[in-house]
Amino acid sequence: MTPTITHTEDLVARCREGDQRAQLELYERYYKAMYNTALRIVKDTAEAEDIMQEAFLNAFTKLDSFQGTSTFGAWLKKIVVNKSINAFNKKTRHPEVSYNDELRNEADDHDGILTGEEQTNEKVKMILRALSKLKENYRISLMLHLIEGYDYEEICEILDISYANCRTTISRAKESLRKKLMKYEN
Repeated sequence: MTPTITHTEDLVARCREGDQRAQLELYERYYKAMYNTALRIVKDTAEAEDIMQEAFLNAFTKLDSFQGTSTFGAWLKKIVVNKSINAFNKKTRHPEVSYNDELRNEADDHDGILTGEEQTNEKVKMILRALSKLKENYRISLMLHLIEGYDYEEICEILDISYANCRTTISRAKESLRKKLMKYEN
């Protein structure tokens, strides 16, 4: 029986030696977060899953380029974000025709009365709906900053924009989101 590997640095070292169990352990630790990151950017479950898988493959094949100046998770997330933005940009240049089911019907089981948890869920849905209606550069910038936790410098590097442009974009995105949320509340 082999001992349980607990530290990420140990796992990375073992992955460099070709240990597939260590790769599986790293995958198990990070796949959900990386999938969610990709999904928030590309807004397509199948594509987010593909991006997440490709990111892990890239990370494991190019592990020798990981210098340890950041955590493995941050390094992997940067790969996922870059792949997601590239996929999103490719999709916006070549949009697909989507099927919209006009006959979809959502039943209201509560006759308009919501519990506290349901009210919270409704607020979250409202915020996500408003966020999805933002201009794409606003949506991506806000998600990177508020949800993914990147600072301005990191967002500048990821989106290849200037620091001033980044701050202005995020400020305008926040204001646009505020206005959309006020419309939903009224």
